[in-house]
Amino acid sequence: MARWLPRSTNVTRFCQKLNRLKTLEDDMMETSFNRCLSTIDLTLLGIGGMVGSGLYVLTGTVAKEIAGPAVIVSFIIAGFASLLAALCYAEFGARVPKTGSAYMFTYVSVGEIWAFLIGWNVLLEYMIGGAAVARAWSGYLDSIFNHKIKNFTETHVGTWQVPFLARYPDFLAAAILLVATAFISFGAKVSSWLNHVFSAISMVVILFILIMGFILAQPKNWSAQEGGFAPYGLSGIMAGTATCFYAFVGFDVITASSEEARNPQRAVPRAIAFSLGLATGAYILVSVALTLMVPWHTLDPDSALADAFYRRGYAWAGFLVAAGSICAMNTVLLSNLFSLPRIVYAMAEDGLFFQVFSQVHPRTQVPVVGIVVFGLLMALLALVFDLEALVQFLSIGTLLAYTFVAASIIVLRFQQQKVDAPAPAAGGRPSPEPHEGPSAGDLKEYESFSDKLQLVDRDKSKEHREPGQLKAAFEPYLEFLSDFYPGEVVTVAVVTLMVSAMCLCSILVFGNTHLHLPTWSYSLLLVLFSLGFLLSLLLIWAHEQQRSTQTFQIPLVPLSPALSIVLNIYLMLKLSYMTWLRFAVWLLLGLLVYFGYGIWHSKENLREPRPQRVSARYVVFPSGSLEERVQAVQPSPQPAAGLPDTDTEDGKR
Repeated sequence: MARWLPRSTNVTRFCQKLNRLKTLEDDMMETSFNRCLSTIDLTLLGIGGMVGSGLYVLTGTVAKEIAGPAVIVSFIIAGFASLLAALCYAEFGARVPKTGSAYMFTYVSVGEIWAFLIGWNVLLEYMIGGAAVARAWSGYLDSIFNHKIKNFTETHVGTWQVPFLARYPDFLAAAILLVATAFISFGAKVSSWLNHVFSAISMVVILFILIMGFILAQPKNWSAQEGGFAPYGLSGIMAGTATCFYAFVGFDVITASSEEARNPQRAVPRAIAFSLGLATGAYILVSVALTLMVPWHTLDPDSALADAFYRRGYAWAGFLVAAGSICAMNTVLLSNLFSLPRIVYAMAEDGLFFQVFSQVHPRTQVPVVGIVVFGLLMALLALVFDLEALVQFLSIGTLLAYTFVAASIIVLRFQQQKVDAPAPAAGGRPSPEPHEGPSAGDLKEYESFSDKLQLVDRDKSKEHREPGQLKAAFEPYLEFLSDFYPGEVVTVAVVTLMVSAMCLCSILVFGNTHLHLPTWSYSLLLVLFSLGFLLSLLLIWAHEQQRSTQTFQIPLVPLSPALSIVLNIYLMLKLSYMTWLRFAVWLLLGLLVYFGYGIWHSKENLREPRPQRVSARYVVFPSGSLEERVQAVQPSPQPAAGLPDTDTEDGKR
């Protein structure tokens, strides 16, 4: 029975395979893509990914059904929460200017299997997101023409009543995706130009909405007669924040495009900051204008802006709003189709996904196979599937990616930086081993007081500690942690922090509703898990970080990423159980792909040293002592010119 059990060495080696890190190239600016995108290009890509149909639909829905005019506060809090995640992406995008976004960031700092699962979830997120936006685009355009397209399709093609399938095939949604796929395959510059056109039209329409909205504003719509500014109270504001948070997903298109940026170290952080700031400002100002134009409780959730202008006697403005909405949806479509093939390319290039998707077209310099295949899959989803039940699935993949990127920032900051080994000296002889004692040149007799001061200063300078090591100030109190490898305690503390955050958020979300905990146990568990979270945070802070680099760094590490982790986990636990069930099924499919293909074809697998058989030779000396010499079974190298053959020398002895 025991012989069928795996050996501990095999289990250890297997776990090491799962958690191996990606080896980055020395020149990270080298790429097969075309580095042609400027800061403005990346900024407009980010705006296009964030300011989509949500501006025209989400503002009215949250204002009427969740928060009232206090939707403004919800957008401010959601914008700040998104900023924490965006800053983590900005630091990684500047330090690792490679395509792949959250997948790449997790691979270089946490481990291979976690990176694959993040990439696997992001794939589904982009596919469902793009297909859902295409169906919304189709429905919005159809509503302008009094649903003639829908009626024609139902009459001449027919309808079906099948679970998970749409009531009728949406040919218009599939067609717009195929057209967008064709434009994306022409190259990054063409995609960027097209995004510029749609973004410019969308921003002009937003500017028109703001000017007309503030002209038609009536402050009485925030008065107590209409229900007040915050009719649903603090709980409504926080519920609105959870919904508004998803309006800001899309800035990761900037980091997914960093391998095509001319100067990613500067362009990526700036583009993320500019696009997030402009998107947050647009959402807040449009919410102010909308809730001041008409009473919040009379808004039409499906087309709040167009309906508000119609009711104020400006029906013609509804056509401008419709044009802006369609252009905004086009930018979101381009953003999804732009990012998805590049993440697939990054996974295929690392060997974790099918190699065919790593092919880059020599002329357009884009992963054309991934663009075409996933564009067709997205069009198929939009054509036949009912995506309303799957739209909530988008949130869990995004939040999981945010969580892992925030954790990766902490791990990366406390890792030792890679230092190249010194080149051997001329003549092929290795440099002498370092020794503890002072060298002959360092020997000096310190007699004068000034000499003793210099000695003290030099001893203090030798106390420089590497990243991941315990700070000198904490060593007297945490001396038992000094025996661990640099960064090892931090990694354990990050895991403990995430577990504490999960338990803390679970108590907050389910403690009173599903678990029905009594007050004393609810309070006790909150205190215990909060202490675990804070102690983990303090333990991380007690270690040395990497010194400031030339690229952007998020401030207040580890506090900022830790807050992002708590917020993301809290929002994930607010999702429905069906979303978690679908998420678990998708994860199982991903694990089948990884263990069936990825783990065997990973390029890191090729870099691992192969185990070699060893043999021992024993030489018994006259004194009776025993010396063991272990060497690999391989052809003996030829002795270098001028150097004696050691085996021959031993034989002569």
